[in-house]
Amino acid sequence: MADYLLTQLTGFSPEALDPIRELERICRETDGTDLRIGLDNLTADSSDRVYLYQTEGRLIGYFSWYSVDGIEANISAMVHPQRRRQGIFRALLEAAAKDMRKQGIQACRFKVPADSDAGQHTMEHLGTKFDKSQYAMEFQALHHEELRNPNLVIRPETLEDFGFMVRCSTQAFGDSEEWTLRYFGNTREPHRHAYIGFDGAERVGMIRVKLLGSDTAVIHDFCVSPDIQGRGYGRDILMQTVRLLLSEGRTRIRLSVITENRNALELYRRIGFGIVSKSDYYICNLEAWR
Repeated sequence: MADYLLTQLTGFSPEALDPIRELERICRETDGTDLRIGLDNLTADSSDRVYLYQTEGRLIGYFSWYSVDGIEANISAMVHPQRRRQGIFRALLEAAAKDMRKQGIQACRFKVPADSDAGQHTMEHLGTKFDKSQYAMEFQALHHEELRNPNLVIRPETLEDFGFMVRCSTQAFGDSEEWTLRYFGNTREPHRHAYIGFDGAERVGMIRVKLLGSDTAVIHDFCVSPDIQGRGYGRDILMQTVRLLLSEGRTRIRLSVITENRNALELYRRIGFGIVSKSDYYICNLEAWR
């Protein structure tokens, strides 16, 4: 009889990640989906919690979660195609849920490839609620265009910029100030940088970048103050950020956009980003699994 082992991963060395990468490849090729569980994010200073399900030394189940606000967990998971419907995902989920409750997590957000029938079926079985769809985009080639606002510059954030960052983010994204303060507090790692867009002495927008490895950067929290949107500041801030990252050797530049945000999608395309995958997000109250 095969022995099964459910453990929590404690180190993110290349050797530790190789079996996860192989399982991701098997699931992607077997299912015919563009599964991306975010292996680039698993680094020494990562806050991700990872659970592994193994049998006879072979990895057959993976589950990871992290939280940026201490309330909602962002989840990625996969099970070997030949070992599904055997309770492996449920075992991983229950182990992680115990940890989540200790951390005060109240809700879960699952990321599922939009073209994954197995993933969609699992979400239906769990009783989750569809939230939104997102495109993952990757930089392909910079379209060299002049700035619409020639005085626009981006500068690394300073302590004096924090109040603006909170106001700009809450106004642009509709989150509460309390949530935004908690979010910024939980995402101030050394490898994450923020830049403020200035037109002269006026702050007009912000953009944050998460650096992964030696050549990858993920753009996020990109916004312009709502009262001055439509003047090309977003385009100029993004273009200058891409140029800066390229000058630093960051040849893989990524970002995500909600599928319904057509204006942002077209902006990213004009700058030189292309769609590489689509994911659906589902949410569920953690207490539903008690």
